[in-house]
Amino acid sequence: MTIVDVAGRAGVSKGLVSLALNDRPGVAPGTRDRILEVARELDWRPSQAALALTHDRAYAVGFVLARPARLLAADPFFPAFISGVEIELSARRSALVLQVVDGVEPELDAYRQLAGRRRVDGVIVADLRVGDPRPAFLARLGLPAVTLGRPDGRRRGPAVVLDDQSGVAAAVEHLVGLGHERIAYVAGPAELLHAQRRTDAWRRALERAGLPPGELRPGDFTGASGSAATEALLDLAPPRRPTAVLYANDLMAVAGMSAAQRRGVRVPGELSVIGVDDAPVARYVHPPLTTVAQDAESWGKEATKVLLALVDDGVDGDVELPPAQLVVRGSTASPLRRGQAR
Repeated sequence: MTIVDVAGRAGVSKGLVSLALNDRPGVAPGTRDRILEVARELDWRPSQAALALTHDRAYAVGFVLARPARLLAADPFFPAFISGVEIELSARRSALVLQVVDGVEPELDAYRQLAGRRRVDGVIVADLRVGDPRPAFLARLGLPAVTLGRPDGRRRGPAVVLDDQSGVAAAVEHLVGLGHERIAYVAGPAELLHAQRRTDAWRRALERAGLPPGELRPGDFTGASGSAATEALLDLAPPRRPTAVLYANDLMAVAGMSAAQRRGVRVPGELSVIGVDDAPVARYVHPPLTTVAQDAESWGKEATKVLLALVDDGVDGDVELPPAQLVVRGSTASPLRRGQAR
């Protein structure tokens, strides 16, 4: 079966079939439906190789992550994000080219390879860094790109933006409202812009509440770092020891909650815990995790839509997603006062 067979059965031209199958304008809705129905009846699908040659397109999107592969498997954000990307790409008969690399230079080399071999039409750029070289580098390569968040340098392409700082601030306000005054924070990698912004939001929220600076511990978004940071915080003597800890992601929060419970620290009776992401596991740990929810799947969908609009039509505009929201569950409560039972 060929496109000519589909056109003949539907009673239209080959060009009209192409427009309908590629979801392009210029086809009446009824005609489009008839063409798609005929294609299904004939079980006909266009050859991706032929499409690429005809339209000078790879019909693929690149996503390169400079993270350890084991972290990609453990962090629930990226599977949900990639799911959103795939949902959009499958509807357009396009593919995702995913590469996991170890460091900045291997990531830049991966972009060189993708651009040089014309393997992708554009790329999604995650984990923006301080002074990030990638937007300028991709512009020099002529490779269309969309960033998750806005880089701190010159704008060089569209961005999909989500305000998670307001969610972090709401988490601190929630803890202050419960009566907590010693609120610690376990941060993400300092070189990542979104990790810095969450840390800044925590600091400013404490200042607005009139509270002294809280204890800050570094993390890297892994469960191991969340557990180690929690152990260090619980080793502090009063008055430095926190009654609540906010973590930069849910994975560290769940690991930190587990570390506290292994030491016999009651959550939330003696330690309140909040994460960020609202990963699926957050609902099922004990107690259920209070968290700052952001929809990773929607990020993936919107980033793909924005990138394909840039590739297809040259549309270069940012998209603002709904801001992150605090979801209160069972891991937060008022702190125990001196003399109260454990």
